Amino acid sequence: MPSPAVALIFGTRPEIVKLAGVARLLGTRARLVWTGQHWDAKLTTCFFDQYGLPRPDHVLDGIGGEARGRQIGRMVAALSDHFTRQPPAAAVVQGDTNTAAAGALAAHCAGIPVVHVEAGLRSFDNAMPEEANRRLIAPLADLHCAPTPTAAAHLLREGVEAGRVLITGNTVVEATLESLPGKAEADRLLTRHGLTEGGYVLATVHRPENTDDRARLARLLDQLAGVGLPVLLPLHPRTRAAVDRFGLHRSIARLRQTDPLDHAAFLGLARHCRLLVSDSGGVQEECTVLKRPLVVVRNSTERPEAVRAGFARLARPGQQLALALREMLADTTATERLARTPSPYGDGSAGTAIVAALRERYLGPEPTAATPLPSPGHLHPAPAATAMA
Repeated sequence: MPSPAVALIFGTRPEIVKLAGVARLLGTRARLVWTGQHWDAKLTTCFFDQYGLPRPDHVLDGIGGEARGRQIGRMVAALSDHFTRQPPAAAVVQGDTNTAAAGALAAHCAGIPVVHVEAGLRSFDNAMPEEANRRLIAPLADLHCAPTPTAAAHLLREGVEAGRVLITGNTVVEATLESLPGKAEADRLLTRHGLTEGGYVLATVHRPENTDDRARLARLLDQLAGVGLPVLLPLHPRTRAAVDRFGLHRSIARLRQTDPLDHAAFLGLARHCRLLVSDSGGVQEECTVLKRPLVVVRNSTERPEAVRAGFARLARPGQQLALALREMLADTTATERLARTPSPYGDGSAGTAIVAALRERYLGPEPTAATPLPSPGHLHPAPAATAMA
């Protein structure tokens, strides 16, 4: 009989980044299932290659580009069929994507234990699709891998049993440390984009709250163009489509646009920028590892730890954003202060802690030692995770 495997459900590039270390540590006990929620090769294929992952064991067809409800429904149906044919020992979902929600629901319906990585985040903003996805997953999960004590506390308040909550840290820490390019490559990136260290702003915009409102997107682009420094904007397909739909070419032309970057290139540019401006959840975590200040251009955030630690500031386009940009660019103490501030998301041991829990709870003893996939970089040694008492 083959060794039991854990299904890792991927569908977006942040899920590749954050689960790659778990997949490598599980080795032959990992079954990679790709939903195709992100269908643009520039946003996905290069990430599998960069993180040394093999092609997925199972791939869903026709998922990308669908409206949210249809996308989740089609994923649930396809994943249910797959789990019926090849039931895993457990199914791991990550974060708050449509893929994570569909994976959790399909596994639960098939009687397969659900492990939620990055569990317990809450924005308390029900207008966010991600918040709905997180709250859908919580009652379905058998094991909640919470990245921080704050996230764990949310779960306990919602009635999750303490024995099913494990504080692991966030796998983004080791992913960032692995992928961060050295000085020579960072210098080449700066030269390629015509930038100087500490002399530019790096921005990303992709959330519907910013891209689906013409007035808001126009205000955001204009405010970025007015900061007085070059602004590099890797252009997400959703943002590009919104610019075309709303006729905002004149506004965006004042920014230095580029195609989506692979993870290492983005981190290299983020590490040496003066300021980050983004609506991304992952960037709110990565900035705490890179020690760079960030303006979070959103209505709310499910990652208050970065704000409390002094790395990030929440601001909506308009007066809030104008003030945040002005004050954070004028802060000459930020570099030294943030360099001394530890990341609230852990020390780079989350993947090891999660895999230890998977082996203990679902896989049992190894009939033969699983061979970890080779790591593309160095992982810091890992202390044990913290169980909720």
